[in-house]
Amino acid sequence: MRALMTSFCLSLLIASTFHSPASGAENELESYKTVSGVSGNLNSIGSDTLNNLMTFWAEDFRKLYPNVNVQIEGKGSATAPQALTNGTAQLGPMSRAMKPEEEEAFEQKYGFRPTRVSVALDCLAVYVHRDNPIAGLSLGQIDGIFSKTRKSGHEDVATWGQLGLTGNWASRPISIYGRNSASGTYAFFKEHALSKGDFKDTVKEQPGTAAVVNGVANDRAGIGYGGIGYVTSEIRAVPLAKADGQSPVEPSFENALSGKYPLGRALYIYVAKKPGEPLSPLVEEFLKFVLSKQGQEIVVKDGYGPLPAAAAAKQRKVISQ
Repeated sequence: MRALMTSFCLSLLIASTFHSPASGAENELESYKTVSGVSGNLNSIGSDTLNNLMTFWAEDFRKLYPNVNVQIEGKGSATAPQALTNGTAQLGPMSRAMKPEEEEAFEQKYGFRPTRVSVALDCLAVYVHRDNPIAGLSLGQIDGIFSKTRKSGHEDVATWGQLGLTGNWASRPISIYGRNSASGTYAFFKEHALSKGDFKDTVKEQPGTAAVVNGVANDRAGIGYGGIGYVTSEIRAVPLAKADGQSPVEPSFENALSGKYPLGRALYIYVAKKPGEPLSPLVEEFLKFVLSKQGQEIVVKDGYGPLPAAAAAKQRKVISQ
């Protein structure tokens, strides 16, 4: 039941963002066209998962608008709501949706809720060392590896032998890497892979996804999690199944869109947009660039999934209303 509910929630999340009928010209992402009068300072505070994407977008945006200066800080999604509320950032990239209490804190100050803009698709991946022969894992097994409360009902998993590995791997303890509680990836993994259960005390918390990848790359018994865009040749992303006994599915964006891959998610940028009033030209043009053909090509280059054209058009309406 837990796996079914997780799949259902993820399907709703992705469908609400990405599943829109399209035909003809709507199948083509809109190219970005520069406008006059765009200048100033643009501050982004939030997700580590989106940090590289934000940097790449900012670099190409500045080529179009040399009088724009973009500052980016990526210490975790939990830092975005406070930065938007305090007015220290105009952009709040997040790898999870804002919590109700975060939106309420913003609304208490401004009288309206922040606007969420979907900008890319991610497969939250479970990483192992490239030499690890594990063929796949179920969400129940992941719960047994990472969680001390194991709300799935799965037994505790402490060695690779418990997952079917033999030989030298059989008695090898599993070495666990993860993110800290400021991370949206931490929160998403906790909710959807651990059914909101508690992480084991033995998880080696890292300040960013790159550090998780580095830890697993240098630890043959290691396992960790993070955005698919961070996968390197030193590690690999394990195919996942929603339930024990099911065939594991590769973490591809096609599988995420279809709901077959159980840990697909949207990536967001939140902004302070008052309903019925326009964004500042600087913020609006940056978001238009992100949602354009050029912006989504950067998404692909960074290893994430681009928005379908109809979904990008839907998000452009969100920022222009």
